[in-house]
Amino acid sequence: MKLRPARLLLLFLMIQFSCRTAAPEAEIGFETTKPNIIFILADDLGYGDTGPYGQTRIQTPNLDKMAEKGKRYTQFYAGSTVCAPSRAALMTGQHTGHTYIRGNGEVPLRETDVSLAKCMQQSGYTTALFGKWGLGLEGTTGVPEKQGWDFFTGHLHHLEGHKQQADSLWRLANGRSTKTPVPQGTYVNETITQEALVFIQTQKQNPFFLYVSYTLPHAELNVQDTYLQRYLTADGESVFAPETPQPEGQWYGPQPYPKAAYAAMVTTLDDYVGRILKKLEEEGLARNTLVIFTSDNGTHIEGGRSLADALEAHRSSGPLRGVKRDLYEGGIRVPFIAYWQGKVQPGTTSEHIGAFWDLLPTFTQLAGDTAAPAGTDGVSIVADLLGRGKQQQHPALYWEFGEGGFKQAVRQGDWKAIRFYHNGKPERTELYNLQSDIGEQHNLSVANPQKVKELEELMDQLRVPAEHPLFRIK
Repeated sequence: MKLRPARLLLLFLMIQFSCRTAAPEAEIGFETTKPNIIFILADDLGYGDTGPYGQTRIQTPNLDKMAEKGKRYTQFYAGSTVCAPSRAALMTGQHTGHTYIRGNGEVPLRETDVSLAKCMQQSGYTTALFGKWGLGLEGTTGVPEKQGWDFFTGHLHHLEGHKQQADSLWRLANGRSTKTPVPQGTYVNETITQEALVFIQTQKQNPFFLYVSYTLPHAELNVQDTYLQRYLTADGESVFAPETPQPEGQWYGPQPYPKAAYAAMVTTLDDYVGRILKKLEEEGLARNTLVIFTSDNGTHIEGGRSLADALEAHRSSGPLRGVKRDLYEGGIRVPFIAYWQGKVQPGTTSEHIGAFWDLLPTFTQLAGDTAAPAGTDGVSIVADLLGRGKQQQHPALYWEFGEGGFKQAVRQGDWKAIRFYHNGKPERTELYNLQSDIGEQHNLSVANPQKVKELEELMDQLRVPAEHPLFRIK
């Protein structure tokens, strides 16, 4: 039968429509109702700071339950080893060899940048960000209202997020983020949690994307007494004694018990996660809401916390080497727990190798789109999340970072290479096999010069020169 042009056009449109709407039901097997997505981001929480990842001295009962009822990822990576580029990778779906923002420095997202929140808006989602943004100050192209957020309460500036108490927060009202007062001494993360709970209740009739961006456990070691008491003895001393107090007169406030305070901040974060999960149950939303918990990079050594506190007293990096600002695993490998009642198989563990730039294609696929925007580096992890279909793998993962001397890292399978620069020129490359040496203790570069050469060439292939001068190789 010969089809007329009008019928051919109608058939073409029907095919196009079916391709865009078939993904949720036919390909990944959940109801046609768009799922809600809640993304909870900790600030400087180490890979080993919670119970599901081996922590024994810090109490995280809610995250323990979340892992028991969900899926724990053991090889998931942050976008970078510090805040801004890690969050930029999350928002743009690009790694730091391609993102515009490749380090800290209050550089805003551009109007032309892909934005996860914009993508979710276009898919019919109500979007909300409560907490630290860090990708655009007032008057720039990176402010939340220009990057796809319908609701926002929190910090625009990184430095605002350094303190745990505040007398003002930014709020999005009448189409503009405006600094507004809050009661003196407000614990910011308590407000963030309350805003998230109200949003869940008021938006439960609509598909929503909620990004809860805590400033715990970074970096001022200041925490409510109700949580600190859990890490003090009957005599009022730290259970982690001996302690070296953080003195007065510093950028971060004084703290007599830095180790106890850090532990208490992790437990505070855990309590807030528990409140959000409980709210989903109360509102009958748990079966249609994916919740992901992770951290923006490795653990910190700020606010009076020493490297020994991080690696010995708390074992915040677990079996990994390094901390925040390192491209060793302890700086970039993060806890990553996914919970979705009835969809994500409870009590499971995944060794899938993924990174923050995978979340944009993951969330947009769940929202019903069959393809992520052009120019993104991520691959959807929906197949692995739901245990359905074949999961696409990355050929390699790439990072670069400029503070303290430029450095690059690439992971290809079990191999990991880190190249260090001096005065803008490559100085040395270290090589590790993560399958046999998760702690990166044995540099294999001398014994494997060909592998080093291959991975150095791969580093060159996976990056384009940074556009912003702040992030160029120096």
